[in-house]
Amino acid sequence: MSESAAASQRLAFFQSQLQNAPCAAEEPKIKTTMESMTEERQKATFDVKELTYFLDGGEKFTKIREKFMLELERDPTFRMYDMYDVTKDQIRERTMEKFRTIVHYVSAEPVPIFTMRMQTISLIDPGFWTRFGVHYGLFFGALRGSATSAQFSHWVSKGALALNGMVGCFAMTELGHGSNVAGLETTASFDEASDQFIIHTPTITATKWWIGGAAHTATHTVVFAQLIVRGKRYGTKSFVVQLRDTHTYKLMPGINIGDIGKKMGRDGIDNGWIQFTNVRIPRTNMLMKHTKVSRAGEVKEPPMAQLTYGALIQGRVAMVVDSGNIAKKAVTIAGRYAAVRRQFSSNPHDVQETKLIDYAIHQYRLMPLLAQAYAFHFTGVETNKLYDDLMDKLESTQPDDETMGEVIDTLKETHATSAGLKAFCTWSTLSAIEACRQTLGGHGYSAYTGLATTYNDFAVHCTWEGDNTILTLQSGRYLVSCYREALAGKSQPEGVSYLNHLDSLLNLGCGVKTNEEILNFDVIQEAWGVVTANVVKKAGDDFEVSLKAGMSPETAYEECSQARLAAAKIHSFGYIFRRFAQAVKSAPEKLQPVLTKLCLLYGLYSIEQNAGFFLQYRYFTPSQMDYVRGQVNVFCREVRQEYIPLIDAFNYSDYMINSPLGVYDGNIYEKYFDQVKRQNPVGGEHPYLPLIQSLLRRDIEDDEPLEDDDEDDE
Repeated sequence: MSESAAASQRLAFFQSQLQNAPCAAEEPKIKTTMESMTEERQKATFDVKELTYFLDGGEKFTKIREKFMLELERDPTFRMYDMYDVTKDQIRERTMEKFRTIVHYVSAEPVPIFTMRMQTISLIDPGFWTRFGVHYGLFFGALRGSATSAQFSHWVSKGALALNGMVGCFAMTELGHGSNVAGLETTASFDEASDQFIIHTPTITATKWWIGGAAHTATHTVVFAQLIVRGKRYGTKSFVVQLRDTHTYKLMPGINIGDIGKKMGRDGIDNGWIQFTNVRIPRTNMLMKHTKVSRAGEVKEPPMAQLTYGALIQGRVAMVVDSGNIAKKAVTIAGRYAAVRRQFSSNPHDVQETKLIDYAIHQYRLMPLLAQAYAFHFTGVETNKLYDDLMDKLESTQPDDETMGEVIDTLKETHATSAGLKAFCTWSTLSAIEACRQTLGGHGYSAYTGLATTYNDFAVHCTWEGDNTILTLQSGRYLVSCYREALAGKSQPEGVSYLNHLDSLLNLGCGVKTNEEILNFDVIQEAWGVVTANVVKKAGDDFEVSLKAGMSPETAYEECSQARLAAAKIHSFGYIFRRFAQAVKSAPEKLQPVLTKLCLLYGLYSIEQNAGFFLQYRYFTPSQMDYVRGQVNVFCREVRQEYIPLIDAFNYSDYMINSPLGVYDGNIYEKYFDQVKRQNPVGGEHPYLPLIQSLLRRDIEDDEPLEDDDEDDE
């Protein structure tokens, strides 16, 4: 080969190498947080808007909710961006400012639409939702549920409905009594001579406590007090008492009121204490829809005291619904952050750090919470329907109707179901909020991320409207009662239908031929039926053992309290799974694949968390349980692929989320930094400069260096 030919060949070789060498422009691009979020949304295999319509109950209701969100965002009284920095007094003042805006809608909108409006408000300002709800949900609700038609009309004419002329509160709990309503100490003694009741606080523990709206707002209250007529006690009844003069706002004679002070959350509510010192009210101020006291002092008790339970159910149902809504908000913040936050690298060849959401352990932390949020949503929808059906039956049925027995059974079921679900869902949601907060890492400790405040505001759900432990025990008591009735041959309602098949369920094992067959709604539902039947049987058998040992029924129930708690908990798991599965089956066909994954994840994860029961009662073998655990991880990976579209379907605007880490576009760092700077301006006057200066410039009398200690050298 000639020298020139060899040179040409070497030149061609170098040119080819240069052409094949990667240039700087071709290097993998570093994605911004917004590009990362867009990437996630492109993974959707379903129509996000169609899922939103399904969750909301139809396009019509989605449009209504969007209208509410926009109205709130544009209303200056509902500004929320600075809520994390305002004082207790500022929050309370703002809360009252909102009353004038919202009270207009009470009479202007149908009840179902206004209820949707308040549900929307509860997501962004739970303090106002509660303070407004104290008047309409508790005070006005007590009038509607416990007053005669004539009494109800009287109080409406006084302004109870229009919130014009009076503001109400609800004085039930006392310093010494909460869940034990029957043990309340406040008395209402009938004075026949004057045809009046005397409302009195006999002890410090009888002081009404935690009364929302009492400290500064309420002019009237519904008081729960022990009815005493001619020295005989007839139990706790309700009475309307005026607290303040509606013009001067001065306390009425015999009324003492104070503020109970700073709380864990919901500072927009002015919770207070009330003491009554021989306060006289007309006899007709006793709400007499059920128990009646005549002018002559004759007491007429209702033929069926159970009918009074209906008033307790509404608040518990509302908290089941609220649990789903708040859970959706929490997983939205945590999920959007995880989709754009990058940390470390799971692949050494990646040019960019790995998204949190791509780590298997992070998927295990978040995906089951997303599935649970969906489960609680559908459970809330069904529980609302159950309550509405019950109230329709109660209003249309008379005590002497042939169907009254069936209505009473429905009332008992709804009362027990709502009690158990209220406890289960609020406990679980509170835990979920904290779990989501922790997934934010160090940023989760900032108030601006929203979850710390959400936790503080939501925690009260676990103790008001019935302490969760007490409500769970009530639910367990109902299950024991149903179990005993089933043994006696009485058919049980749908909610506890597994008790109708005790003979076939108690010793049933999983009969699948392959592990893959476990991934079936019917199999999982059967699994929960078998385990729940056994756990309820354990509680029922423990109760019977205690009875045979000579204990009274009340003592026997207390003796089996741990078994009742376990029974109610397992029953709730199975109940919620059934509601979720029913919702999936009723969903539009194109939505069923993704909802099926979510439902299976919820069912399998719940089984994994309660594996001991499924192994103890031998429904699953150890190898089948291993398969269940493995499939939880599989479904976590599958649900992860569409996590962002699934939370987008909740359709919460950035205003409603109120967290820079949960913004829709994924621009979390700029939004977070902007909020920090807006709420904490740089360059302002130092808040405690003199203290720092006095520390640094103080005179130190003994500034001589310490002498060496020579003892160690000796």
